[in-house]
Amino acid sequence: MTPQPLGRGFFARSVHEVAPELVGCTLMVSGAGGRIVEVEAYDPDDPASHGYRGETARNRSMFGPPGHAYVYRSHGLHWCLNLVCDREGRASAVLLRALEPVAGLVEMAARRDRDHARLLCAGPGRLCQALAITGEHDGLALDEAPFAVFPRDRPVEVATAPRIGISRAVELEWRYCERGSRFLSRPLPSR
Repeated sequence: MTPQPLGRGFFARSVHEVAPELVGCTLMVSGAGGRIVEVEAYDPDDPASHGYRGETARNRSMFGPPGHAYVYRSHGLHWCLNLVCDREGRASAVLLRALEPVAGLVEMAARRDRDHARLLCAGPGRLCQALAITGEHDGLALDEAPFAVFPRDRPVEVATAPRIGISRAVELEWRYCERGSRFLSRPLPSR
C-alpha cells in the first residue's frame, strides 16, 4: 500500500518542528526524487533568512501559505528549493540541502551529466538540477503535481549542526541531517 503524501497541515507548524521531521521523508518531483537526508531551518527572526528584512518580489513565496515551494536562485547560478512552513506572513522555510536518490536515477544522472549516485543530490543546487526544479516551481503547492512529500518509512536518527554558507547567525545549529548518511552535502562536524 502506497503511503499518502503529507498535506499542507504538516507544514503549518514552527519550522523548528517541521525541519527535523522532514529528515527521512521522501520528496518526489515528476517521478524522480529520494529520501531527504539534510535540511536547514530559517525563521522570520533569523538574520540569515531571506525574509528577515521583509517581503520582496524575490522572496514573496516564503511569506505565502505553508505547504508551498519557495524557489530562488543562489548567487545567480543555482536554484534552491525551500518548503514553506508556519503560517502565511511568517516567512519560515526549510531549505532542502541533500537527498538520497531512490527514483528516477537515470533522468537525474542525465540532468547532472554524471552517474555517481552520492553526488546527484548532495547540495541544494545539485538537488534542484537533478530534479529539474527552476523558478517555474516557485509558489507551487507541495501536495499537488509535480510535487509529493511522503512520510518516513522507518526511524531516523537526526543530528544537528551549524548551517552552511551563511555569514549571520552561524552559531545556530539549525542544520538537520540523517546521522550516518553518505549522501550529505558535507559531513557532520566531529564532536
